[in-house]
Amino acid sequence: MAPARKTLLTGLAVFAAGLALWLFGLDTEIFVFTPTKVGLVLMVIGGLEALYGLYKIVRGDGAEPR
Repeated sequence: MAPARKTLLTGLAVFAAGLALWLFGLDTEIFVFTPTKVGLVLMVIGGLEALYGLYKIVRGDGAEPR
């Protein structure tokens, strides 16, 4: 699989995990963090990574090496 597609899929997976935490995370504190806040941060990071993967695909940097 091309590196750009891996980046896109990884970003989407992190976004989905963050969305699940944000939607279904309990409002209990684990040390300093709440699952909803961690989910929001994961959604932002996953979204940025997915956009970077999409950028690499459109630009053509994600081609399979020959």
